[in-house]
Amino acid sequence: MSQAKKGLPGLSASLKDKLIQQALQRKLRQAGQEQGSRSVPLAPARKGNISEEFYRFDMHPGYRQLRIMNEGAARMGVRSPFFKLHEGTAGADTRIGGKSYVNYASYNYLGMSGDPVVQAAAREAMERYGTSVSASRLVSGERPIHRELEQALAELYDVDDAVAFVSGHATNVSVIGYLFGPRDLILHDEFIHNSVLQGAQLSGARRLPFAHNDWAALDAILDEQRHQFERVLIVLEGLYSMDGDFPDLPRFVEIKRRHKAFLMVDEAHSLGVMGKRGYGIREHFGLAGKDVDIWMGTLSKTLAGCGGYIAGEAALVEHLKFLAPGFLYSVGMPPAVAAASLAALRRMQEVPERVAALQARGRFFLQHARAAGIDTGSSAGLAVVPAITASSLKAARLSAALFEHQINVQPILYPAVPEQTARLRFFISCLHSESQLTRTLEILSKII
Repeated sequence: MSQAKKGLPGLSASLKDKLIQQALQRKLRQAGQEQGSRSVPLAPARKGNISEEFYRFDMHPGYRQLRIMNEGAARMGVRSPFFKLHEGTAGADTRIGGKSYVNYASYNYLGMSGDPVVQAAAREAMERYGTSVSASRLVSGERPIHRELEQALAELYDVDDAVAFVSGHATNVSVIGYLFGPRDLILHDEFIHNSVLQGAQLSGARRLPFAHNDWAALDAILDEQRHQFERVLIVLEGLYSMDGDFPDLPRFVEIKRRHKAFLMVDEAHSLGVMGKRGYGIREHFGLAGKDVDIWMGTLSKTLAGCGGYIAGEAALVEHLKFLAPGFLYSVGMPPAVAAASLAALRRMQEVPERVAALQARGRFFLQHARAAGIDTGSSAGLAVVPAITASSLKAARLSAALFEHQINVQPILYPAVPEQTARLRFFISCLHSESQLTRTLEILSKII
């Protein structure tokens, strides 16, 4: 019998895990390199001599990567932590498989998804306008609820206007991809969301990342590069969803003004979380709405709906409503979704105590996690707190162990993050109790 079949005798369990994990990573890198090498056009194949991998989905490099990860996890006895079936509203608590869990895997920061006022607004809109507007808004899909939502968002940011898209991811892809082109430059934080990267790729502009939250590094790049391009876009996030930290926005505002660039801030995770009233990173720093050229955000987190939005000057918004493909060629947002997000925004303004409770719970969790020796990275304790494990296998096993204690938290694994920063990611809600947070940290500390 070969040594492989004997199960690597003489090695400790931890060393076996490490060796298996390294082998998986090598296979993933090889699959990625093979996929990258095929970006170079191949010589035309002779008639009848097309390789199977070019017309079979089960041989696609991406699918092969997925199989490698799944099979490796199965060999190490780790069940998939993904696609868990939630059986009701997911807030600070949720039901999975008929059992109740403390839930740290939802963006329902202010408990607006499930709020009776928000649900009533959605029902009323559905009864009045139907389940779909059945057309692009430009032609016959426009409804009063769309404009009410957009006007409320514009007022929130103290800017001219806003426009709502049916997808948050597509908002960044379509807006960046449309507004910028091959003679332009897009500079973004190295930890920026995938949607921004996809938008930059679509635009054809040159794309350069800068070190996370490092305004001085951005300034240096602009000193060297600005004169070579027409338009320059700088893209940041208000609150980074992997690390729970945020940029020194006033510094970036000063830099964009000096270099005559556009500044875009993605507030997907900072709206409802930062600022005394939950108005986001602008309120946190006391900035004017017009200090940022493009405010972007999502409706799927604090605002309990689905979709994205852009807020800014009238020329920007009017331009996007008539010409941005992701808006122009897409059906209008379902009335119930627009109404739910509008109601959630108004509820946030009516119950600022929820914002205060969220911020207090986030600080509590962060302080006690650090006191317990858990690596929380650069988190500011504003709704997002990672527990960095430096091992995908360890993160997956910790997630599974916590699930056995009826605590639901998702692992973030390689290649979604570098292996040395694999983690559990805790999303804190205003509805979490201190006793839930304390119990979670006690259990995590014992098994970590």
